[in-house]
Amino acid sequence: MTMAGKTWKNRRERLTATLNGEAVDRPAVCFYELNGLDEDSNDPDEFNIYTDPSWRELIELTRDYTDRIVMRKVPFIDDFDELENNKKLVSVPSDPLASISTEDISFDSNGSRIITRTIEAGSRKLTCRKRRDKDVNTTWTVEHLLKDADDLKALLELDFPEPCVEPDVSVVLEAEEALGDAGIVMIDTPDPLCLAAALFDMATYTMIAVLEPELFKELLERFAAILHPNTEAIVKALPGRLWRIYGPEYASVPYQRPENFRELVVKYDQPMVDAIQKYGGFVRIHSHGNLKDIIDDIASMGVDGLDPIEPPGQGDMELIEVRQRYGDQMVLFGNLEATDIENLPTDQFEQKIITAIEQGTSGKGRGFVLMPSSCPYGRKLPRLALENYKKMIEIVTGN
Repeated sequence: MTMAGKTWKNRRERLTATLNGEAVDRPAVCFYELNGLDEDSNDPDEFNIYTDPSWRELIELTRDYTDRIVMRKVPFIDDFDELENNKKLVSVPSDPLASISTEDISFDSNGSRIITRTIEAGSRKLTCRKRRDKDVNTTWTVEHLLKDADDLKALLELDFPEPCVEPDVSVVLEAEEALGDAGIVMIDTPDPLCLAAALFDMATYTMIAVLEPELFKELLERFAAILHPNTEAIVKALPGRLWRIYGPEYASVPYQRPENFRELVVKYDQPMVDAIQKYGGFVRIHSHGNLKDIIDDIASMGVDGLDPIEPPGQGDMELIEVRQRYGDQMVLFGNLEATDIENLPTDQFEQKIITAIEQGTSGKGRGFVLMPSSCPYGRKLPRLALENYKKMIEIVTGN
């Protein structure tokens, strides 16, 4: 395969060239959460949906034909003992409250796994409960940690953890070695808004952010004081990688007024973007839903990519609009709805694929990666979904 005099040898090269805004032989195609590395059909865990035979062909398709982007959260090493060669991994930055929490795992009458987190905050006991069902590959929050402003005040009375120092780079290096030339690893991190908003149910978050702005700002500052130095530590140890920052959608319309985006997102994400790019990394902002009122502010941070750019229905901008306005700056990822993969007849879904490719590669632009907004998460993969995934590969790669 050649283009502009270059011979394309592998999928890692194609993705790297796309990030750098170089010409490629064809658009990359990625299945997002599905990467052909983490879906282990041999893992006997009863919560592993990929043991079902319906997934086998899609896993093979993902492994053999997609431009694989494997997401990894980077933990930190705490209490390292060189003499005993022991280390304790802590889930920072994605879970900075872990060290001041206690957790209990139980099972309900349906066999679902219940994870209960508690934090003692003065006279208040803050409780969060999450549920994972055996046949559904997602975790539902059934009780949020903070229920009102008084809970938030109690949490802010506590000493939050200090930033960690030594990231465990092995989780990235091992994935890169396993991938070889079939793709790249993307470091995955929340932003301060994501950590803060997720402590509440959506309605309570929107009210607290608007009616108690100083309290909410203090919470953002606490999380930023952890995330910013942790991001710098990771990117110093793992320079030059692609990153995904998720959380900005919490400040999109209709959850917040457009003018609030700068105070809730740009102010706190810009230092993360700057640190990553300072060490040669690339930043991809993840924001579901509406973009029209916030895309200028997203672009103002100088980010390198954007996903999933959902078309009208779920979003409010056509891909061609985003390409024309900011395609020179950002690699555009996505534009296929996961619900369409599972529900649209293949001949109709084919037209969605063709339209996304046409719009994502039209005119001048840094690059485009065809990608769904998420992936199916039930134990039984519908046959229609498999056929629609196969159609994505057929159209893009000819296989």
